[in-house]
Amino acid sequence: MLIQRALNPPERREQQVVSLQDRRLLELLGVDVDEVSVRGLNALKEATVYACIRIRSSAVAKLPMKVYQDQDGAIRRASDHYLQRLLKLRPNPYMTASTFQRTMEVQNCLHGNAYALLEVDRRGQVTALYPCDAAKMEVWVDDVGLVGPQNRLWYIVNVNGERRRLNADEVIHIKGLTTDGLVGIAPLEYLRYLIENGAAATKFINQFYRQGLQTKGIVQYVGDLTPEAQKRFREKFEEMSSGLKNAHRISLMPVGFQFQPISLSMADAQFVQNTELTIRQIANAFGIKMHQLNDLSRATHTNIAEQQREFYVETLQDLLTEYEQEFTYKLLLDAEIEQGYYLRFNVDTILRSDIKTRYEAYRTGVQGGFLTPNEVRALEEMPALDGGDQLLVNGNMIPITMAGQQYIKGGDNPGEEGRADTGPDDA
Repeated sequence: MLIQRALNPPERREQQVVSLQDRRLLELLGVDVDEVSVRGLNALKEATVYACIRIRSSAVAKLPMKVYQDQDGAIRRASDHYLQRLLKLRPNPYMTASTFQRTMEVQNCLHGNAYALLEVDRRGQVTALYPCDAAKMEVWVDDVGLVGPQNRLWYIVNVNGERRRLNADEVIHIKGLTTDGLVGIAPLEYLRYLIENGAAATKFINQFYRQGLQTKGIVQYVGDLTPEAQKRFREKFEEMSSGLKNAHRISLMPVGFQFQPISLSMADAQFVQNTELTIRQIANAFGIKMHQLNDLSRATHTNIAEQQREFYVETLQDLLTEYEQEFTYKLLLDAEIEQGYYLRFNVDTILRSDIKTRYEAYRTGVQGGFLTPNEVRALEEMPALDGGDQLLVNGNMIPITMAGQQYIKGGDNPGEEGRADTGPDDA
């Protein structure tokens, strides 16, 4: 039998736009189409979700992925590799490398999975990468070998109503949190109630201002009113007392009517506390720090820098490792992997701080003898200089191969120990 690991079961897929006729039919059936909906792309209408996805996708998009080669422990940047232009400039004719990476991570945040279709030439080398809508992808496992080898993994993509079957090596698949290792869990499904809570709070504030911040209550009347009279009075009264144009204006009541206000303040409803808790829970689920959402209530200069490092270590590092391993396995040929080629993000963009702190770190590396001046200049995108490829050590900043020669008399005579000549006064 075929086991389907469907990303979005049919009952969970995003609903289509409701026409006016459909809206009336749903209203007749008692279905409120104006209720808060956070399914699929509707979740981006909630401000906190939009901000979290924007921050995560932008963090991945600004990191360049580069090709490296490990030759017996000697690591070099393979700038001449054919994939470098693809990953650095344009994965496909329609988008830049930054747009491609941002699109992939947005899909990952929304659906827990991100897919890209590979275009290869006759030599098997990848020539283009196209991101795919994760809602149109399905993962199948042939656990009995019905259409091929047992436990073969297939991808089914729906393109313009046509279902196409793709081999596993034709698709890049980035997974989020997963329970079976085959497909990621859609975070919006598990965060649905939190997101609905945040969206409902936004809608409440919107309605609050639309209604002119008017106090609501009960209109008392001694006697009976026909349903038609009740409807007419309610419409007239709301027209007179609601809306921004009627804010802080005096409302007139007919003779025999009495208005009894009923108010529930935001403080009574613990609105602010509930909203803050919802924001923190959503941000925590996406691995976003509160200062990144412009919440500086508990922030200081010191802990913001520490939280930024925690964002890289706790959120991005695991995510980037998933990208690096999947891209290395799917984009490189087996022969290239055996030759030591691999793909890796350059995370210096995130870790780079202010120029003073950066230069102090460079000085420590150079004086410690594990960074050459030209390696530091390369990090700052400056040209290499003659003599800058030698390791230096702290002290007199001499080449490491000459360390200790200043304490040997004559400099080049290791057998004659003594204090080195310092000038004509020592003669």
